[in-house]
Amino acid sequence: MSPRNPKILAVASAVDLDFRYGCTPAWWQLWKGLYEAGVDLIVTPYRGRPVETPWWRTYPNPCYREAEAFAAARDVLARAKGDTHLRRAEERPPDTVADRVVREVIWHWVTPRWERHLTRIIERERVDAVVVFTVPMSHIRGLPTLLRERFGVPVLFYDGDVPMSLPEFGGMDTGFNYYHGADPGEYDLVVCNSEGGLDRLRELGARRAEAVFWGADPELFRPLAVEKRHDVFFYGYGDKFRREWMRTMVGEPSRLLSDRDFALGGRDFRGDTGRARLVGDVPFNTFNAAIAASWINLNITRRSHASVPLSSTARPFELAMAGATIVSNPHDGIERWFEPDEELLIVSNEAE
Repeated sequence: MSPRNPKILAVASAVDLDFRYGCTPAWWQLWKGLYEAGVDLIVTPYRGRPVETPWWRTYPNPCYREAEAFAAARDVLARAKGDTHLRRAEERPPDTVADRVVREVIWHWVTPRWERHLTRIIERERVDAVVVFTVPMSHIRGLPTLLRERFGVPVLFYDGDVPMSLPEFGGMDTGFNYYHGADPGEYDLVVCNSEGGLDRLRELGARRAEAVFWGADPELFRPLAVEKRHDVFFYGYGDKFRREWMRTMVGEPSRLLSDRDFALGGRDFRGDTGRARLVGDVPFNTFNAAIAASWINLNITRRSHASVPLSSTARPFELAMAGATIVSNPHDGIERWFEPDEELLIVSNEAE
């Protein structure tokens, strides 16, 4: 009898691309790659509904209604404050009383339901490993230890947004500052996208931490022969941690080069964007074409990633795979993956 294919349970922050979480498209590419390597992958989402594909099967979100109600309440509170998000400071955001209250509610209501949910899946599927993909670590505190002791399965945590997710940066305003109240030492392995962030993860308690750099699926990103619509294009989820470089690479140049078309895809740009046109969200199925439709594509890495050595992001790999002409802000360690002046251009000011 031949051995069966490895079976992995992925507990994912989200599967639905409509949430516009930065890591979700990259998770899709990684999960597709696991399928191509012969893995029987099962995905269950922490936020939103499951999305089944040819590459994985799913289980539902056991707290779907609670999660959506909480998200709606946060949106109402943000609007009451005249904003679209409840924002945290960019430098060492505090662990507030409200943050601690939310965690207590989650531990008493959400965590037990996830314990029952994951227990039922593992009893039924007999998986070989559990991998948690950027679910707020503190929200499922205790579950890795329980699952390992009860079922003998290794439990891994995959953080695709180090160092921005670390407590000193606090993560995106759409999510949680999730290392507060968490225990990374519960996991057999913590995987992240940043070699420079490994020591910090160990300081936070990780017993073992390893870096896996981002990449891009060549079946999704490739050169396309399409008509050029923009001179300069940038796509991103807001300008947190990169507002200065948005001004340097978009705001000022778009004013100086008034005869050139600068286009910004995405949303939540609160800083100086000059004359750039806002084109809104770009659906993931047209993102490759949007890259190909611009003469120049900008890679504007957030300060958190750019300043911590070898902190990879998916964007430059996607642009390179699509055959784009890339202009980037400085990024500590980018020469590990790209040859400056040959595969991309790095600028230090608006004049360049």
